[in-house]
Amino acid sequence: MTDAPAYEPPKVWTWNKPSGGQFASINRPIAGPTHDKELPVGRHPLQLYSLATPNGVKVTVMLEELLALGHKGAEYDAWLINIGKGDQFGSGFVAINPNSKIPALLDRSGPEPIRVFESGSILVYLAEKFGAFLPKDIKTRTEAMSWLFWQMGSAPYLGGGFGHFYAYAPTKIEYAIDRFAMETKRQLDVLDRRLAESEYLAGGEYTIADIAVWPWYGALAKGLVYGAGEFLSVQDYKNVQRWTDQIAKRPAVKRGRMVNRVSGDPASQLHERHDASDFETRTQDKLQAAAAS
Repeated sequence: MTDAPAYEPPKVWTWNKPSGGQFASINRPIAGPTHDKELPVGRHPLQLYSLATPNGVKVTVMLEELLALGHKGAEYDAWLINIGKGDQFGSGFVAINPNSKIPALLDRSGPEPIRVFESGSILVYLAEKFGAFLPKDIKTRTEAMSWLFWQMGSAPYLGGGFGHFYAYAPTKIEYAIDRFAMETKRQLDVLDRRLAESEYLAGGEYTIADIAVWPWYGALAKGLVYGAGEFLSVQDYKNVQRWTDQIAKRPAVKRGRMVNRVSGDPASQLHERHDASDFETRTQDKLQAAAAS
């Protein structure tokens, strides 16, 4: 452990110093906007304001999957929200999501716009709107919903727990890393056991449960988040690996992963998406610009 003196919490906590770490500049204990900024609006009924974090990828994959099924009403404009710069605290964004988290969706297809926030809620909304990726029979539907809510409840321990203390915290705390590594491995084991008996999480059918869980735990299984693949021995979860690879091959998933991405290979980034042709033209533009620089 550490020889540092034990922290004694005050009787009443006050925010009197930066928390430290990579995201200290955007962390604060109050809600609401920090500045006035209207959001852009494109030509499609569905307006998505997001970033290609795992939560953002859920929604862009869902939209691309719907389009692949032929649901033309799922055409969308995807606008980049740079959370590192505090875009999520602009007045326009807060009006759609008072929690100031990406993604946020505005459906302008009806007489009055409908705001949808929280990634799980967006997946359910889209599944019900288009009648896809959410089974109709009560048993399979309930299984899908259970795994969707499993992800919503579990991922904070992976991201804000393990990911924060392992990769982002200004000080490495053995107790915190051990505690959340244990929980993350338990979650991988939960998934692995389920996927040993079922092709997908809800059964033999690909659903919003897979769309929700894959961006988090698929990336973890391939060592793509926090640089923790070896640390967590992710290769040991063979059924998670099989499921991860199977979903990654889907063309709509490949496209959805690109949208609102601002890091990695330029060929994998599509900062904004306003038309299906953007995947070809804008990606090629970035590749040519990178080659010329």
